[in-house]
Formats: sequence, structure tokens, C-alpha cells
Amino acid sequence: MTLKIGDTAPDFTLPAHDGRLVALADFRGRKLLLWFYPEAGTPGCALEGRGFRDQIEYFTDNGIAVAGVSFDTFESIAAFATRERFPFPLLSDHDRRVALAYGACDDARAAHAIRMSVLIAEDGTIERIYPQVDPRDHAARVLVDALGL
Repeated sequence: MTLKIGDTAPDFTLPAHDGRLVALADFRGRKLLLWFYPEAGTPGCALEGRGFRDQIEYFTDNGIAVAGVSFDTFESIAAFATRERFPFPLLSDHDRRVALAYGACDDARAAHAIRMSVLIAEDGTIERIYPQVDPRDHAARVLVDALGL
């Protein structure tokens, strides 16, 4: 299944780097940027994550939550989140169910998620899909799009 703008976002509940479970329903009433990244701690993923971290006030002020998703273990995402001081949850999609549902991989045996993201609207529908992103400016591009600039 390929997601399209206007589709209902696939539901999920995943473990976060801080030990809690995070569900799509937790974000109802605000937008959510679901950020899929290949591997915790790699240079591109760190660069992209720092972009979200450094712009988090703008995301928050405009009602947009951010959550990162990878296939990494809980230990890897916890270390990554701590080292980079990410103020948003990193989620472990170890069985790849969420990535498959969102189009961030096309095989349950994929080694890494595709670097892409999905902006989910307040009502739980897909507002925008970013199928290919540049880790250097992805956070800024999402803000420009979300704010209609």
C-alpha cells in the first residue's frame, strides 16, 4: 500500500528511547512529523536530527511534534538521543511494521529505513510526504511547508 496525502495515517505504538510507549494517538490534536532515519549515530542521521533539535521551538510554537523512527535497538536509540540531546522521542521499529506501513522500507528484512518523513495532520491524516530528504536542511524545509512560507 502506498500512502497518499489525505489518507488516514497508519496507527502505531512503539517503544521510545526513554522507555515509554509512544502511540500515534498521543499526538492527536497537533501535527506530527514522523522522521524515518537509517541508523542511530551515523553522520547524516545526527545532522538531520540536530536540525530538528535546533529548530524544536519553531516546531513546538506551531503545534508540530517530532518523532524519529529507526530499526535500531532500544540501547542504540537511547545512546543517540542522550548524546545529541534530542528533546523528542526516538522510536524503535525493530520489526519494521511501521516503516512498512509508511513506505520507509519495502521489505521486512531491510537493514535500514529509507531517509524520509511524513507530516501527519491534527486529525490523523497524511498532510505531506517527504520521500527523499536532504539531512542538511530537512527541518527547515518542513517548517517552510508547514507554515506556508
